[in-house]
Amino acid sequence: MSHVGVPRGTARKRRSLALLTTGVLTLPVLAGCSSDDGATGAAAPQDVAVAGRSTVAEGGTVNWAIDALPTTLNAFQADADATTTRITGALLPTLFPLDANGRPQLNPDYLKSAKVVESEPRQVVLYRLNQQAVWSDGREIGAPDFVAQWRALSGKDSAFWTARNAGYERIEKIERGADDLEVRVTFAKPYADWRSLFSPLYPKDVTGSPDAFNDGARTTLKATSGPFRLRGVDKATGEVTLVRNPRWWGSPAKLDSLVFRAVATEDRTGALAAGRVDVADVDAASAHRIAQAAGGNGADGQPLAQGPGAGEGPAAALRAWAVAHSSNAKAAAAARAARKKTRAAADAYAAEQAGLRAYVVRKSLEPAYTQLALNGESGPLADDRVRRAVARALDRQELVDTVLEPLGLPARPLGSHLALAGQPAYKDSSDALGGQDTEVAQALLADAGWTPEGAVKKSDGTKAGSEAGKKAAEKKDAAKKEAEKKDAEKKGTGTAAGKAGSTDGKTGDGADRREPAPDDGLYIVGDDNKPGDGDPAGDATHVLAPAPAAAFHSSALLRQAGYLSESGISEDIPSRATAQDKRPGGAAGAYAPAGTAAPAPAADGRRGPLGKDGKPLTLRFVLPSGPGSESLRSVGDKISAMLESVGIRTEITKVSDESYFQDHIASGDYDLALYSWPATAYPATDDRPIFAKPVPATDGSLLVEQNYTRVGTDHIDQLFDQAVSELDEDAARDLMKQADARIWAAAGSIPLYQRPQLVAANRKLANVGAFGFGTPHYQDIGFKKPQAAGAPANKKK
Repeated sequence: MSHVGVPRGTARKRRSLALLTTGVLTLPVLAGCSSDDGATGAAAPQDVAVAGRSTVAEGGTVNWAIDALPTTLNAFQADADATTTRITGALLPTLFPLDANGRPQLNPDYLKSAKVVESEPRQVVLYRLNQQAVWSDGREIGAPDFVAQWRALSGKDSAFWTARNAGYERIEKIERGADDLEVRVTFAKPYADWRSLFSPLYPKDVTGSPDAFNDGARTTLKATSGPFRLRGVDKATGEVTLVRNPRWWGSPAKLDSLVFRAVATEDRTGALAAGRVDVADVDAASAHRIAQAAGGNGADGQPLAQGPGAGEGPAAALRAWAVAHSSNAKAAAAARAARKKTRAAADAYAAEQAGLRAYVVRKSLEPAYTQLALNGESGPLADDRVRRAVARALDRQELVDTVLEPLGLPARPLGSHLALAGQPAYKDSSDALGGQDTEVAQALLADAGWTPEGAVKKSDGTKAGSEAGKKAAEKKDAAKKEAEKKDAEKKGTGTAAGKAGSTDGKTGDGADRREPAPDDGLYIVGDDNKPGDGDPAGDATHVLAPAPAAAFHSSALLRQAGYLSESGISEDIPSRATAQDKRPGGAAGAYAPAGTAAPAPAADGRRGPLGKDGKPLTLRFVLPSGPGSESLRSVGDKISAMLESVGIRTEITKVSDESYFQDHIASGDYDLALYSWPATAYPATDDRPIFAKPVPATDGSLLVEQNYTRVGTDHIDQLFDQAVSELDEDAARDLMKQADARIWAAAGSIPLYQRPQLVAANRKLANVGAFGFGTPHYQDIGFKKPQAAGAPANKKK
């Protein structure tokens, strides 16, 4: 299972009208807000068996594996999915398909031109259609199709069960232009993402009435307009069959038919080996099997061990033979049965491997990214300090390496929520939150009140932090202080002695600087970033600073707090009286409350459990349990270990793939989860529902749209609103970069990596493979012509 979130744009619920409170989240200066492009990282290239049409044979059928039959062929309904998009891409007009870099490009098969011809007083877009463009029933594509789709998707008629109206609700009117080939669209409000509209474009027979839209287009499309047309959907065989469209005016399809066949992830290796499918997205394990079949070697250059029993050494084989031929009849029979079973499995494995030699694995990065989602609706993660602590505990590079490095794909942490590497709008804004830093993570947790002491219940049965517990602690502390005072007076080092050097509560020359005063929570910090050595004259950079949980060891944080400068001591050192009550400046929440001791690490470097009021800091981590989710579970285990190192415990719950997204992610039944979002060329439109600030409904529930982390701010919403109305593309991108920096700072979701795309394809196929961002040219896909005798063979990758 892919565990990609509901496709962007296909599950956009109309927001109920609500009065949002004004106000902007106060943040430190964000590095991601610069107007400089600063785009970094290159996208992995497409891996497609490119071939000229002249080298592709006419005819044949390609069987393409899909996860399941589409529940609907109407891409604008809530239950449309990636399979719907895959199939309709071969059947219906896409006016601006994406190129290999994720940029929309005008499709000359349908459009001669399309551009903004007026911006004041209203934005007007003029589409000039290809005069040959017709539907499969012979009717020309024209303004009536545009009008019908606008009315169905505008949101004004609730009889249409649509999940998408973004952009269409801004249209004021659609008119015929100078002739039948011109369509003139006038917007009531400016719309920067106008290229996203009318893709796919449905005939007016589908969008012209609620019945046809709601029910008619779910299982069939009577009229299409692509290189293929729909022959039918067979639920019994799990197949959707497309055949060549005789009315297609563009380059004719090379294939006679294209069959999309439902094959579960765990069954794809067998289906490929048996020749039942020619193209299939596969997981890393299946890709490994195909590499083995092709005679590939491991990372050490040695042949890969294959099949059941392949890893058994000579000694183990000899022992097994000895047991099978021993005098112990029962043990010998069991050993012979086991050897027989192993041989049968090895024979089946060898047969599959022979079939897999016909395939090659094409590798790229999928136009989708995997994130760690942090549910901020309730519990510990409702506190932004805890969310930022989780983020700062993560070594994202290690997580990326876990998934991408073994596949030989570019292993770079993703730096944006709104664009992927290689897209023009990409900019790494992760500095707005900051990278991995254990000490900062611990300081944030301490500041939020999660401490080792808070996890322990008092011996008298009262919880730490309860009223009775507090009184008991105060009584115990008072007795301890009284005993210490009497002992100090006997030694002549008590309060009276301290007053000789300082009458205002500050540490004087006669004070012992190796320990913080018991009532002020201040440490003496030297240039070695450790508590002072008691010799003020011998260390010119001693300075008073609050005692954070682990953070007092960091000179960088002391500089942020204003206690140290690049040249040495800050001239503005707060007194004990003011420093104790003053929240240090700089990074919000970087310091723990004054007097909080730094938790000591265990022998393995991990911190003890944290808690508050006797309740341990434990987060529910939900992961899918099905086949094909091994990499997610591996990443989840690593994240759990990273969080444990700063004192955060996780309870990992593995649930079925069927219930994972709907019953846990969408419903909010999780603290931490891993899932993916597909990429988009239109973040101002498509990403707004994902990061929109949740608002309360009249019934007391929370309207979250697609923001399943429940984390958002008014300012992020405002930036999206500005960007979607900004017709200057550069200015719109700059607004999106500012929004992304603030999404990082809110720490509701942490992008990890762009997902790997592994596609097994028949070696004889051309113009198919791992397309990355690019849109497949279905009409060019086919089988390579046989080579003439004596012609040199093309080398395979």
